[in-house]
Amino acid sequence: MEALQEIIDLKNLNKSNWKSFCFEEIASKISETVDPNNTNLKVYVGLEHIDAEDIHIKRFGTPEDVSGGKLKCYPGDVIFGKRRAYQRKAAIVDFEGICSAHAFVFRANSKVIDPRLFPFFLHSDQFMHRMVDISVGGLSPTINWGDLKHQAFFVPPKYQQAKLAELLWAMDKVIESDEKVLRSLRQNIDRYLLDNFNFTKDDEINGQLNGDPFVKLKDISIIKGRIGWRGYTVEDLRNDGPLVIGAKDIDKENKFDFKEATYISEEKYLESPEIMVSEKDIILVKTGNTIGKVAIVDFKVDKATINPNVVLIKPKGIIPKYLYYFLVSQKGQSKIASRIFTTAQPAINQENINAISLPLKTENKQIEIVSKIESLEISMNVLISKISSSKALQKSLINQIF
Repeated sequence: MEALQEIIDLKNLNKSNWKSFCFEEIASKISETVDPNNTNLKVYVGLEHIDAEDIHIKRFGTPEDVSGGKLKCYPGDVIFGKRRAYQRKAAIVDFEGICSAHAFVFRANSKVIDPRLFPFFLHSDQFMHRMVDISVGGLSPTINWGDLKHQAFFVPPKYQQAKLAELLWAMDKVIESDEKVLRSLRQNIDRYLLDNFNFTKDDEINGQLNGDPFVKLKDISIIKGRIGWRGYTVEDLRNDGPLVIGAKDIDKENKFDFKEATYISEEKYLESPEIMVSEKDIILVKTGNTIGKVAIVDFKVDKATINPNVVLIKPKGIIPKYLYYFLVSQKGQSKIASRIFTTAQPAINQENINAISLPLKTENKQIEIVSKIESLEISMNVLISKISSSKALQKSLINQIF
């Protein structure tokens, strides 16, 4: 890959002989429609199945999941999200199936652009920014084909395209290989947790698992929530100060992400000393779309509190990370899910959280479990960092080209 970069010399790429083409010359829009209730096709792809800034489709649905007219797609086509283009969803198809009508199905014109280069062109900042600019509508801006087809873009000559495609696919191969290893590490963690927390209802009734007693969450932690409090006034909010932790601050990896952090006045923070957050505390989302999400405070805390959509769990008589790993395990999540009730929105109350039970293993066994998973997580974090760097390089290469 490095040799390819040197041969191509992207930093000094000569674009003087590039030609401008309208998008309808670069690719055609495939408009073949399918009734999902009357098809032998097995695969459906909605925009929810496509990850931002990823040219691969890794999740699928079936035609039985949807109704209404859908678009037919064939191997080599690219599904592009025409609604909310700022989400940057464009992925290549390697199957025959159907996709959302909120997408375009594009087929590269091989006389103008190498089909292997085309998906990367769609992910260039130049193309994506143009798509955002021509989108129309308020809450759900959408691209009209009538506007898109006339948009002009410079395209490299065909003799350059093969080498450029080879470079970008070599980069993609590295990323995909690392992500495969990352998935394997995650599966190893899931299996290890399942092996250690695979108990039945009968085990709970008997009160032990392999000699380890069952305890309720209320017996090995102090659980606090914000009761009878609905929100902050404008006067309470600050640009800095005590941190307010809520559901939005826990990402899909059960880690904290404070990119959109909320802060509160010192006075408001001091009103509720019982929900002041400390290191090694556990935060559990108790309401809303991400109910059941869990994160452990594994950083030094100055001043922090919680908002009403989470509860604060302060472990006692148990290793905090052991409790955290139970709560994020398949068994822990199923125990949480079994106690959710639905009113205006899904929720789990403090009484039901208190009653969640788990096997209390010996301290040495808890340490062993925590150490094993932490070692796997270290490997995962190294790989995640590498993948992030590789994706940043890939994006840089795409934008140098286009």
